[in-house]
Amino acid sequence: MAHMIRDIAAALGAQAAGNLDLTVTGAAEPQVAGPQDLALAMDPKYAGGIGQGKARAAVVWQGADWQALGLEAAIFAPRSRVAMAGLTAIMDAGPQIAPGVHPMAVVDPTAQIGEGAAIAPFVVIGAGVILGPRARIASHVSIAEGARIGADALILQGARIGARVTIGDRFICQPGAVIGADGFSFVTPEQSGVEEIRATLGHREEIRQQSWTRIHSLGAVTIGDDVEIGANACVDRGTIRDTLVGSGTKLDNLVHLGHNVQVGRDCLLCGQVGVAGSTKIGDRVVLAGQVGVSDNIFVGDDVIAGGGTKILSNAPAGRVLLGYPAVKMETQMEINKALRRLPRLAATVAELQKLVSKL
Repeated sequence: MAHMIRDIAAALGAQAAGNLDLTVTGAAEPQVAGPQDLALAMDPKYAGGIGQGKARAAVVWQGADWQALGLEAAIFAPRSRVAMAGLTAIMDAGPQIAPGVHPMAVVDPTAQIGEGAAIAPFVVIGAGVILGPRARIASHVSIAEGARIGADALILQGARIGARVTIGDRFICQPGAVIGADGFSFVTPEQSGVEEIRATLGHREEIRQQSWTRIHSLGAVTIGDDVEIGANACVDRGTIRDTLVGSGTKLDNLVHLGHNVQVGRDCLLCGQVGVAGSTKIGDRVVLAGQVGVSDNIFVGDDVIAGGGTKILSNAPAGRVLLGYPAVKMETQMEINKALRRLPRLAATVAELQKLVSKL
């Protein structure tokens, strides 16, 4: 679709200058932008790219001399990434799913499909499902019996929504995600080697044969409003009570939430984060890529954990963590500096040993 500069600026709540009736059909990096593209140059370091490309209009930094850059129109972005969020929302056409229920979809007669829904081919919707208005369900999605999904959902190719899962409004689910699989929960008739090790921190009386008995998952998953689940992410159902994901929380690709986990509101869990069972995570928590969180602990509100951190014990609210095991970020930086000095320290100790041995 074509968009006028004035309309884009109004949607972004930004100021604009020049020919505001100029239209663009897409966005591009400055050096490859064509005449119909809106160049994205929100920082002075991208100014040179405008001259390399052919854009007539651009989103630029505050105070930019847009005319000297050879532009016919400019939009001024006070905060570049916020502008990116608004701009991409305007220009994202979204998946092409025809309105109504495709004849090659299988919908149980007891399911309730909201007004304005679009359901693609090879979708399977089970008994008693309630699907809110304007939901868009891409091909090969399955929604199991008793699931409830709110208004304006977007569930993309191959996602799996398990039985009795409850999801709020404006839910986005990327391809291949699985919500509501059984939790990974097993027990041995006698004390297992794992239980013994956890109790003794390493000591084993004997190694003996053991077999695992499955603990079934009777709970489900409850997800709030405005939640996004990334591709191939997994949220396991609870053992007795539901696994919970609070409103506004975003899960990246390949994130795994174990059974009974509770995640608060407006959290950000980045790629390959794993949270073990029955752990409680507060509001506005940010876990960077490959963070691991042990089971049966809590992570307080507003905690931020850097990439690769392993949280093995309770983390108080507001703490910034790094390392394995997790410690305060400034402490981990000092540890890293000390580690880099170890070779020199070892050499110094060796020299001192030589001197002492001669005395």
